[in-house]
Amino acid sequence: MTTRPFTVALDGPAASGKGTIARALARQFGFAYLDTGLLYRAVGAQVNAGRDAVEAAESLTAGVLDDPGLRSSQAGQAASKVAAMPAVRAALKDFQRAFARRAGGAVLDGRDIGTVICPQAEVKLYVTASAEARARRRHRELAERGDGISYAEVLADIEARDERDMNRSDAPLRAAEGAVTLDTTEMSIEDAVAAATRAVEARLPQA
Repeated sequence: MTTRPFTVALDGPAASGKGTIARALARQFGFAYLDTGLLYRAVGAQVNAGRDAVEAAESLTAGVLDDPGLRSSQAGQAASKVAAMPAVRAALKDFQRAFARRAGGAVLDGRDIGTVICPQAEVKLYVTASAEARARRRHRELAERGDGISYAEVLADIEARDERDMNRSDAPLRAAEGAVTLDTTEMSIEDAVAAATRAVEARLPQA
C-alpha cells in the first residue's frame, strides 16, 4: 500500500492475460484499476453507431465504461480500428495520465501504457502469449457469454489486431524500455500473477 502516486503499466496483445493480472495486482495492493482498452472499445462502439471517432473520444466519460456490450468481439474489432487514429489516441491521453498519477497507486493495462502514456511508471510489464493460446482463451470467454463466433474467426481477428496494433504509425504495440516480460503461453494465471506481484513489490517504497 502507498498513499503517493505509484503507477503499474501493463502492455500486451489481446487475450494475453494482462487484464486478469492487472485486476489481481489492483486488488492485492489496493490500487485503482483502469482497463484502457475499454476507452477505445467505447469510442469504437459509438463509431459503429454512426458517431465521429474524434468527437466520441473527446466527450468520453467514465460512466460509459460499465456497458457490458463493450466486451463483445464487435467492440474489440472497432476498438483496434479507432486506436490506430492518432487524433483519437491524443484525445484519450490526458484521461489516462491523470488516472495513472492519482494518490494511492494505479494499475493501467493497454497497448501503449509503458511506452507513451506512462513512460515513467514505477513498474512496467509486457504480457504476451502465442496467437493460438490467446485465441483459445478469447474463444472460451466469448462462448461463455453466448457469442457464437468460431475459434477460426477469433484467431483471424487476433492476428489482424496484432498486425494493426504492432504496425500502426502512432504508438505501435511493443515492450517498453525496462519492462519485465511475462510470456503466459504455458504459464498458469497463478504463476503469472505471482511474477507480476514480485515485480511490483520490488519497486514499492519501503515504509
